[in-house]
Amino acid sequence: MSLFIGADLGTSALKLMLSDGEKTLNVVSKTYEVSYPKDGWSEQSPQDWWEAFVSGVKSLIDGFDKSQVKAIALAGQMHGLVALDEKDEVIRPAILWNDGRTGAETAYLNEVIGQTKLSNYTANVAFAGFTAPKIIWLKKNEPENFKKIKKIMLPKDYLNYMLTGVYATDYSDASGTLLLDVRNKRWSKEMCEICSVKDEWLPTLYESYQKIGVVKKEIASLLGLGDGVVVAAGAGDNAGAAIGTFTVGDGKCNISLGTSGTIFISSERFGVDESNSLHSFCHADGGYHLMGCMLSAASCNKWFCDEVLKSSDYALEQAEIKDDELGRSGVFFLPYLTGERCPYNDINASGTFIGLRPSVTRKDMVLAVLEGVSFAIRDNIEVAKSIGVNISESTVCGGGAKSKLWLKILSAVLNIPLKVPMVEEGPALGAVRLAAFASGEKTELAQKIEVKEIVYPDGELVRRYEEKYKKFRKIYPTMKNLFKEIK
Repeated sequence: MSLFIGADLGTSALKLMLSDGEKTLNVVSKTYEVSYPKDGWSEQSPQDWWEAFVSGVKSLIDGFDKSQVKAIALAGQMHGLVALDEKDEVIRPAILWNDGRTGAETAYLNEVIGQTKLSNYTANVAFAGFTAPKIIWLKKNEPENFKKIKKIMLPKDYLNYMLTGVYATDYSDASGTLLLDVRNKRWSKEMCEICSVKDEWLPTLYESYQKIGVVKKEIASLLGLGDGVVVAAGAGDNAGAAIGTFTVGDGKCNISLGTSGTIFISSERFGVDESNSLHSFCHADGGYHLMGCMLSAASCNKWFCDEVLKSSDYALEQAEIKDDELGRSGVFFLPYLTGERCPYNDINASGTFIGLRPSVTRKDMVLAVLEGVSFAIRDNIEVAKSIGVNISESTVCGGGAKSKLWLKILSAVLNIPLKVPMVEEGPALGAVRLAAFASGEKTELAQKIEVKEIVYPDGELVRRYEEKYKKFRKIYPTMKNLFKEIK
């Protein structure tokens, strides 16, 4: 029986999965620390990732026939900057996707270089989390470290390099650097010049499912693996999760109601919206995808219940909300607790309640939070529709998907059926499938998922929420300039 290892290099933990290509045989998770050296900074030691991977693999395959492990693939946190010197040693801690130090650099790229040029070069505009602004920051603020650079890589690619000695990345992860010409799947010479990046610093580009090499003999011995274990290029975490949820091909959609929110729309063709409100990235299936990233989603409900209501029983807070109350309240909530990424790219935006009166109750405000997040998800879906993408249904995952009430609201707001997977494994499952494909033992990149439940839109609720959404859409444009003054 052939075995495959998939791993998800997350921000707080590495999750590893062992599979025979059909079913999951074992799962191991290893945690590590995030460092916050200054307010708004977020860093990690790549060595911590490697140590977690080594110990994790040993635990994962303990008790199994190690000689049957045929391939490994990783999906991982995107946008992080890992820089190596001429001795292949890490120059400084990795600057992570959620690091906020690059406000000035992001503004320089968007306002001085200009969003039109950025979009022409890369199909995207600059966001503070992307890799390119971090490189400019490093040159300006740590010139001695910048001078040492011989290789620039993304987090999961560091582990692949340690495994194989091959300097590589995949198109999906490279899309989030703002250095990739997404349409043509090549590094952008113009962006590299803008960021002072030399060609030789950049890894070779692969499709996510392609073999980049095999595990080095000394590393195989360290991990307890046999010889010739194939390593796939792997994927960015969202693209990897999309493989795991069968969001492949044309017009498939997956919505993640996690701490943050993600709207992932796969496409066989390259596409970019006029205002670059959504990310236009390469997909792990060899095609493309549009992605809307909301900085706060289920975290809005957690914040309101935990901090304001002082209640950790989220189900209880929603229990008294009746179907005939949905979409009827005059209370609105903007879910921008930590600014917003898509579709507004506004670090000044903030969470906002509007429509409060003496008659407003506790449950009215709980409902407004659920509705506000759902409306913000629709904002992203509407951008995709504006360039001709037709979304007829979506899978939905994440902690918020456990709420039947929230799914009923979201289905009505979007007016599409929502499918809840039987098992939610995310990026690690997608990585397993990439590994199996790269090994040559599987000819299908993704397989259909088992569905636990399908939530269909209620016609009356669709009508109510259509009217309420029209009002919601007017709130942010009205508040936008005020947000700058009250930040």
